[in-house]
Amino acid sequence: MLLTSIDPFVQEFERQFDRAVRQVTGQANGASMPMDGIRRADDVVLRFDLPGIDPGSIEVTVDRGVLSVTARREEEFGEDERVFVRERPMGSFTRRVYLSDHLDAEAIEAAYNNGVLAVRIPVLEKARPRKVAVQQSGETHKSIRA
Repeated sequence: MLLTSIDPFVQEFERQFDRAVRQVTGQANGASMPMDGIRRADDVVLRFDLPGIDPGSIEVTVDRGVLSVTARREEEFGEDERVFVRERPMGSFTRRVYLSDHLDAEAIEAAYNNGVLAVRIPVLEKARPRKVAVQQSGETHKSIRA
């Protein structure tokens, strides 16, 4: 997932690539770590679905502009138990998100609650929305011509 581009071609390519990887790895029932991304004025919030995950197995790291989320789900069965249906993916899951230079990777916060990992990434001051003053006629700066 790329948080630096809004190019629909790139987004569609990434979706198709992720789908192909899931089919090859046997995770055909959807993404192993679905994510929602929300852009607000002062931050970006990423929410990852991680139901049934031990919170102690979750790792969130940032390295050279790449946010990585890793989690593990395991289930053990007793000697007298025999699995006859297994649709829930087990094992280790990783999701990487490429961060824009406009995000503050030094101030990332993460919290896990009710099966959802929320990662908050502040937007740097220079990238925040701001109001631009509009000059009135007669006040036109010499470098601005209408």
